[in-house]
Amino acid sequence: MAHPQQLLPNLTFLDLRPPVTDAAREVAASLSAPSPSLDPKYFYDQRGSALFDAITRTPEYYPTRTEAALLTEHADAMAAQLPGELVIAEPGAGGCDKARLLLDRWRPSGYMPLEISRECLLGATRALAPRHPSVHFTAVCADYSQALSFPADDQGRPRLVFFPGSTIGNFEPVARADFLAGLRRLAGDDGFLLIGADLQKDPGRLNAAYNDAEGHTAAFNRNALHHLNRRLDCGFEPDAFEHLAFYNETAQRIEMHLECLRDQTVSVAGRRIALPTGTRIHTESSYKFTVEGFSRELVEAGFAPLSSWVDDEELFSIHLARAA
Repeated sequence: MAHPQQLLPNLTFLDLRPPVTDAAREVAASLSAPSPSLDPKYFYDQRGSALFDAITRTPEYYPTRTEAALLTEHADAMAAQLPGELVIAEPGAGGCDKARLLLDRWRPSGYMPLEISRECLLGATRALAPRHPSVHFTAVCADYSQALSFPADDQGRPRLVFFPGSTIGNFEPVARADFLAGLRRLAGDDGFLLIGADLQKDPGRLNAAYNDAEGHTAAFNRNALHHLNRRLDCGFEPDAFEHLAFYNETAQRIEMHLECLRDQTVSVAGRRIALPTGTRIHTESSYKFTVEGFSRELVEAGFAPLSSWVDDEELFSIHLARAA
């Protein structure tokens, strides 16, 4: 275990030194597969993060504002089902934006964001910790695999794992089951889970959310190619790809693809990879759920559902569960 650093009176930093992935080999393998794909993590560089922030503000994209409204409206009802002494653990915390409301309303004993980006983690916690002097911050630099195995050492206080957004929908079903089981390990035997899940709804509403009129989602999708060009000098022609996002009713998921509009050849990890006209690169899936179906998945992962909250339009759900 790495040695913790005391950065502020109420901020401890622990660097688990997440392993560096061989991005070039990973991208070469995924593009060369029978069904080419790219990991959604490649959306996110500085420009990609700004584009995603713009997406969340579009009229069509409902998840972010709907979840925020649910958290605001029901924070007290959630807290009433939790112990007073509590440590909030948030894997993939990013800039800790969604935890701010809980920190303001709940005044937990501790907050433990787990995030792979060292710069993002340190920037967010250095800004937040002085505003919440009664909360002890333990900032942990780790990837998901390290985060989900992080041992409980919260001085006997229960741990609430917070996993907001519709991120859980980005996992394929088998991987999702494994990830939920990992959240159960992170929570510990006396812990809790607070998690957001996007709901099934009219396909027209879903298709509009991922094809905003201002074109932010299309730019966000293509940004994966710009990012890889800068990082790996792949030679993509991003403007020669069409953004495709549609609801697959059979799989109950939104799919995002980039379709090649003319023949291209890219170079990755010393390999030349042909992308003929019409090639589709699958860049993201976003599964949609029912409250009942997602609750069953929580049970299968070792949780006992306590409550769920849904907005009036039945767009989005938040689930509170305890370790079973």
